[in-house]
Amino acid sequence: MKTDSLFYNAVNLLKQMISIPSFSKEEGNLADFLELYFKKKNHQPERKGNNIWLTSPKWDDEKPVILFNSHIDTVKPVSGWTKNPFTPEETDGKLYGLGSNDAGASVVSLLKAFLILTAQPQPNNFIYLVSCEEEISGKDGIESVLPELPPITCAIVGEPTSMQPAIAEKGLMVLDGVVHGKSGHAARNEGENAIYKALPVISRFQNLEFPLVSDLLGPVKTTVTMIQAGTQHNVIPDSCKFTVDIRTNELYSNEELFDEIQSLCNCEIQARSFRLNSSHISPEHPLVKRAETFGLKPFGSPTLSDQSLLKCPSLKIGPGKSSRSHTADEFILLSEIQDAIHLYVNLLNNLNLRD
Repeated sequence: MKTDSLFYNAVNLLKQMISIPSFSKEEGNLADFLELYFKKKNHQPERKGNNIWLTSPKWDDEKPVILFNSHIDTVKPVSGWTKNPFTPEETDGKLYGLGSNDAGASVVSLLKAFLILTAQPQPNNFIYLVSCEEEISGKDGIESVLPELPPITCAIVGEPTSMQPAIAEKGLMVLDGVVHGKSGHAARNEGENAIYKALPVISRFQNLEFPLVSDLLGPVKTTVTMIQAGTQHNVIPDSCKFTVDIRTNELYSNEELFDEIQSLCNCEIQARSFRLNSSHISPEHPLVKRAETFGLKPFGSPTLSDQSLLKCPSLKIGPGKSSRSHTADEFILLSEIQDAIHLYVNLLNNLNLRD
């Protein structure tokens, strides 16, 4: 099949995907549709939950394995949409619809690249995986599928990066802290106000700095994003709970940062998870060097993706712009899909991973 035909098929497939709501943990209808779509195209999909994957038809256990991955779940539409988020609308070279940019365009572009690459002899095996629950880093997403797959040599993660290669990505750790006081009547000089006790702790997070600063991702960033205290206006609060969003760089593991923070903060603190570490691929990796031959510029990405759950070297690259994600009237340029298919193919065709 010609590349132009694959492009038109990709756009049509994306339109069908947009019309099927697929919020995180509610991807079943879209997963059913894609599984049937693959079968009608004479592919042999495998499925676990709402994750679906295809493998190279001429698999060779002696070859390295390259994973193509993107996600089918979306956030819920924000207020401000002037269009129906589930009705694909093509206007002036743009395709509007929820999930068009994040990350439907990557899903369909990677699929078409996979079909082109596996139609000819290659030095690598390919796996094409569409996963669920990416937007919430859910445990039933890519993390649940990886044990079912052969060992992955490296991966392409499709997210909107304007087709520039992200060779590092910030990780995420969420902390829940609590400072205790003693209740009393607000009209009398009694009790111990937990809010006042929490203020210096919270201020500490505002100014917290860690010595290792990444050339690609910058410093670790800590932000207090939620506070909860008090039961009513005339009662001294006996506890103040707060939540901290921590964006990590590749120079620290989440466990290392937690231990350091715990030693600095005079309060109870717990991490919700250590799973979402920062990721990094060597600038000397063959995938990165190949990208540079096409004039692409490696960078560090501040946003989180399923890349954080991969144990192999990975490159985050996809059509669209991150600034369009999770916004009203989300769209993808049709030209971005066409360009992405060509670039994915050129990036992976006959790539030598053995040296």
